[in-house]
Amino acid sequence: MALAGTASMTINEMREFASFSAAEQRYIKRSLDIGLSRQDAFKLWARNEGENAAIRSQYVAYQELKTLRETMPHDATIAHIEAFIGKLVRVAAFDLSQERIASFSAFRFLYERLLGAEVRPWLPSAFCAAAALPQIRPECRKELLQSLSEAAATAPGWSDREPSFYPEYIEAAEAA
Repeated sequence: MALAGTASMTINEMREFASFSAAEQRYIKRSLDIGLSRQDAFKLWARNEGENAAIRSQYVAYQELKTLRETMPHDATIAHIEAFIGKLVRVAAFDLSQERIASFSAFRFLYERLLGAEVRPWLPSAFCAAAALPQIRPECRKELLQSLSEAAATAPGWSDREPSFYPEYIEAAEAA
């Protein structure tokens, strides 16, 4: 029974990923390669010099991920929150400013995989803070903030189940 539940959750994660735009899917896969050190993103994802520069910037921004994984607050003391949320907002602002993530659900999908299930309670506030920064174009800011549902923003609790589907580069799909 547990195996069927896990398979069902994986299928749900795959369906959610399939609902994202092609640009979101590509960015999520590239980000996971960079953030989880799965592949050489330059060889796999850079189609031109502009993408080379963007990948280089993403590697720099994602250097914070290790610290974020190690310093995730397990209690709600202000001292722990300040250090964590500041770094999380900085990385989130980088991703949102790339204009490849257009919704909270795509943002959540990515960050659950980059940082693990325990980051879920922090994602709505980090997303709102990053999306509201002046570095985000006003049209994008509006779209991003409107994508956060009331249910996601006011959730009374979060699942601690780790994601099981981690999308990867598939040569035939990426070439198309």
